[in-house]
Amino acid sequence: MTTILWFRQDLRLTDNSALDAAISRGGPIVPLFIFDHAEEHEWSLGGASRWWLHHSLKRLSDEIKERGNELIIKSGDARSVMGEVLRETGATSIFWNRCYEPRSIIRDTKLKQALVNEGIDVCSFNSSLLREPWEVATQKGDPYKVFTPFWRASRALGEPARPSSAPDSIPASDWAIKKCNLNTLKLLPDDIDWAHGLRERWNPGEKGALIRLNEFREANAHGYADMRNIPSLAGTSRLSPHLHFGELGPRQVWHAITSNAHIETDGIMSKGVETFLSEIGWREFSYHLLYYFPELPSAPLRKEFERFPWADSLSSKAAWECGKTGYPIVDAGMRELWSTGWMHNRVRMIVASFLVKDLLIDWRCGARWFWDTLVDADLASNSASWQWVAGCGADAAPYFRIFNPTTQAKRFDPDGSYVRQWIPEISGLPNKLIHTPWLAKPIELSDAGISMGSSYPNPIVDHSEARNHALDSYKFLKST
Repeated sequence: MTTILWFRQDLRLTDNSALDAAISRGGPIVPLFIFDHAEEHEWSLGGASRWWLHHSLKRLSDEIKERGNELIIKSGDARSVMGEVLRETGATSIFWNRCYEPRSIIRDTKLKQALVNEGIDVCSFNSSLLREPWEVATQKGDPYKVFTPFWRASRALGEPARPSSAPDSIPASDWAIKKCNLNTLKLLPDDIDWAHGLRERWNPGEKGALIRLNEFREANAHGYADMRNIPSLAGTSRLSPHLHFGELGPRQVWHAITSNAHIETDGIMSKGVETFLSEIGWREFSYHLLYYFPELPSAPLRKEFERFPWADSLSSKAAWECGKTGYPIVDAGMRELWSTGWMHNRVRMIVASFLVKDLLIDWRCGARWFWDTLVDADLASNSASWQWVAGCGADAAPYFRIFNPTTQAKRFDPDGSYVRQWIPEISGLPNKLIHTPWLAKPIELSDAGISMGSSYPNPIVDHSEARNHALDSYKFLKST
């Protein structure tokens, strides 16, 4: 009565529905992770995600070992590997938690049918979302395309189930099972160690996720609404990579944040808590969109944007990627991303708007760069967010809403603390010039040790001109 427990994007033991069901079934459990690299494709794991996965698997392996079992790591095609493990163990059941990426749905559907035909009991569960995508629908039964009514309908379904606790032990089997060493997956950087900034910033794994959740709950949850837009402050939860890899589940987050200690005395949630929960809602909405519109990562939901006259400037794209656009807030964000695998959400919107609307570079180029460099690279959230900024997705910001990087910087980084952290070469400028170094007088540049065009680049575009060009391009789109 052996059960194979297939770990995927649920690398935790707490509130893991498939694990809970396997334990309830009784009998030995074979914890299994398959690194399926048989088919490389556009959305194969990026470099930062591979780094995170390595360390998350190491932590999960340790947690399972503490409970008397062993994580079996294998590499190869999921169907072939699963057949191999079934033969090695004589297992009669396979349990897993559902994934919602288009390729995963296709793979899992085919695999489940094949296994059922062979007499294997296959059960799948939800541990990644508050609600399944199909549980939230309009009165006509259609998927939502606007966030506010989606979130209202989701909230009307009531509180999510309370999370379960991690088991004290996980029954092991006596079968001799072939496995590979984690290092053979080659998830870490090879030639150049670019991950030192990631190591300094992050603590992958379930324990790290729980520590981060508790820190946010105690220090920042109530003030989230006011602090979340200030990139120089630690005002956001930074839970996104833990949620993506399933080291933490949304039910855990929900109940930790809405516990009695974090509710106003009259029983009403604070503004900060409500605002944070809506961000969890945006994650849910993104998965809702990806489930119903599997083309979300590669095609605009507003089909007319397929005709948009995108520019094709490799030099501008490279300047954006390297943080050398001449706009300090944009460059600071891109350097933070490269160094830490993460970028503050307000700055993400600024840099995305700059790429799409100042440089007129296709949003899909930005989505691919984020995919490779973000530790929280999530196909649903990444795709939906880029389409939102570009104005071509669901509930999208109007195309003519073009962020002015200088105005945004002065509003959300008024003293330049964030910019100075990531662009030290201009840190000597006074606050009034820190976001517009090209306006500084020669004496002011000299005093700050700056040589425009040398120590720091001049702006690669004039924002006012770029804005007008973007609006003209949008008018062209509407007229064709």
